[in-house]
Amino acid sequence: MSVLPHSMNLPLCWSGALAWLPRVVLAHAHVLRALRASVWPLLDVMARLWLAQTFFVSGVIKLTNWQTALYLAAHEYPVSWMDPVLAAYVGVCIEVLAPPMLAIGLATRYAAAPLFALAVVIQFAYQAHDAQLFWIALLAWYLVHGAGPLSFDALLRRGLGDSALPVVPRLVRAGAWLRDRVSGSYLDGVRLWLALGIIAPLGARAESWLPHATFAVVPSALAGVLAVLLGAGLATRYLAVLLALLITGDAMMTNAMPRHIYDVLTCTLLAFHGTGVCSLDWQLARQLRKRFPELDGKPAFALDGLPRVVIVGGGFGGLACAARLASVRVAVTLIDRTNYHLFQPLLYQVATAALSPGDIAAPLRPLFRDAFNTRVLLGTVSGVDLARREVFVEDQRIGFDYLVIATGATHGYFGQDGWSAQAPGLKRIEDATEIRRRLLSAFERAEACHDDDERAALLTVVIVGGGPTGVELAGAIAELARFGMDKDFRRFDPASARVVLVQSAPRLLPTFDVSLSAIAERALAGLGVEVLTGNRVEVIDEHGVIVGGARIAARTVLWAAGVTASPAAQWLGVAGDAAGRVEVGPDLSVPGLDRIFVLGDTAASRAWNGAAVPGLAPAARQGGQYVATVIRAAVEGRSPPPPFRYRHYGSLATIGRKAAVADFGAVKLWGAPAWWLWGAVHVGFLVGVRNRVATMLNWLWAYVTFGSGIRLITGDPPASASSARQVSASAV
Repeated sequence: MSVLPHSMNLPLCWSGALAWLPRVVLAHAHVLRALRASVWPLLDVMARLWLAQTFFVSGVIKLTNWQTALYLAAHEYPVSWMDPVLAAYVGVCIEVLAPPMLAIGLATRYAAAPLFALAVVIQFAYQAHDAQLFWIALLAWYLVHGAGPLSFDALLRRGLGDSALPVVPRLVRAGAWLRDRVSGSYLDGVRLWLALGIIAPLGARAESWLPHATFAVVPSALAGVLAVLLGAGLATRYLAVLLALLITGDAMMTNAMPRHIYDVLTCTLLAFHGTGVCSLDWQLARQLRKRFPELDGKPAFALDGLPRVVIVGGGFGGLACAARLASVRVAVTLIDRTNYHLFQPLLYQVATAALSPGDIAAPLRPLFRDAFNTRVLLGTVSGVDLARREVFVEDQRIGFDYLVIATGATHGYFGQDGWSAQAPGLKRIEDATEIRRRLLSAFERAEACHDDDERAALLTVVIVGGGPTGVELAGAIAELARFGMDKDFRRFDPASARVVLVQSAPRLLPTFDVSLSAIAERALAGLGVEVLTGNRVEVIDEHGVIVGGARIAARTVLWAAGVTASPAAQWLGVAGDAAGRVEVGPDLSVPGLDRIFVLGDTAASRAWNGAAVPGLAPAARQGGQYVATVIRAAVEGRSPPPPFRYRHYGSLATIGRKAAVADFGAVKLWGAPAWWLWGAVHVGFLVGVRNRVATMLNWLWAYVTFGSGIRLITGDPPASASSARQVSASAV
């Protein structure tokens, strides 16, 4: 199916031969946009830092040796229209004060202006050199365009532009005008300047303003062609990359890369930003935008009459499916009972006061801000009408042509649902904050307690379940008690807290290799955790637990032993397995139900080389991407993809601040290397740059200070039976 607007479709005789053209154009635009968003900000910081250190080092040397500064101003850097002493003062002030501001991107234009003037004076009043020309080119860019996104200017621009500060909003608007109206013309000027620099050795040699020496590396047979193409502005980005590669190659061979870094950065400026209106590239882009409106982020199709895809669940699976369908000719509705995507693997760190909920949750709507065909709906799904093909969302019905259910799982107590009040599980932010409340409240109550037995019970935590969640919870709680709260209490030592991990299986982490299970158990023992393997919990009540016939008095019991799927099977009227999961076919569709898919923890799939797909975030993500591919193939009339196959890249679990285990099959890691890998993987899976940065900073602070972060007791404790009776009596 063509993605061209109907009014722009190619002639019939061309449509078959050039059916690939729309995809190539869009893929090219997406690649350029992604590179500019991810790589250029780093190069921009690099350019600012390099320019800043060049001037700053010179200024510091002169400042520490004023006689040298005066001598240079009078003899080496003479300026005919300025007194040498005054020139020395001005030069040192510029070189010392402006570079730090340029480096951090604060008032970048006003920092670049005096450095630009100084570079012009050095180039034209003292000694001409190619490197200084590229200083001038880069500094002029910062004068016109300002700093990139990784700068204080970008951070403060919006707030300052709408502030009550005198003059500042006008300056911000003036900067925006320069950036929007002049940047393109400046890039045209840089392009023509580079073209002249390439052909300068063939003709007139303008020593002071053309970088002829730099472009002597361009082969003579290629110089004329490059100059003509650059002058015309055709394929500017790729020619700039070629020039950067030629300069880099020659500089590395002659060991002169530091001197040529400015040349390369100027070429990459064109490579990432293109050129202005006076170029063939701009004209070509203009025609392509008319034919492909989506290049400008405009809708390429109307949503009326398109297939309706309803995705229930904003977890890893639902999010991956919706993201893959963002550019497909379908109308997507993503429904979730919360307005955020939650990174569940780090919930235990919220429960143990290491992270705040905002660090591991990202609002859903901003994630689909640019996906015009995707609607995010906040609501709780209560059922599905298969006959009318509608989803019940509270008091409304949402029609669908394709239905994707990715609602995950909740705690499963193996038929003992009454345990849930005493032993909360860990699936939602509310669960994590409740566990945090119970943990911290127990320590606070222990401080006020006068009975030794009761204090011991308050300082005892029992965790049921020895999988990754239970192991990570046990290690984090043990570290919280021993390191996070040391010296905080006066009547007891927090390190005396007892952490008990109960596992019914013969070993911890049953899905890991046996050797890694043993390593994890030793690491937990080193933190003071008592590990009881081969034991089942028989009773959980307000006094603690009974394990193997023996009672453990504990006021905090946490559940990490089992899960049960969401009620999707009931909605669809099909039988679920023992955990309530829906049996799905090779394409993750529900057998007997047309165009209805179930994935993630809600699905029972045998797509792991014949084995059951595990309830992991990567599995849900892969399933969501696969279902999106199936729907796209159906909508576009293409053959469906091969059956879903889960690719298991490894299992990870962390034990405290410096130990972890990682099982990749043939490769196994433990200790510090596994811990670093675990951190990198989990940060990479987080949604949003803000969450990644905040999590890394919090981890770094906690790691170097042995501190614990968000130790807040929030929420109301459950009402006791006696207080409930009092409330009832008073109500009567």
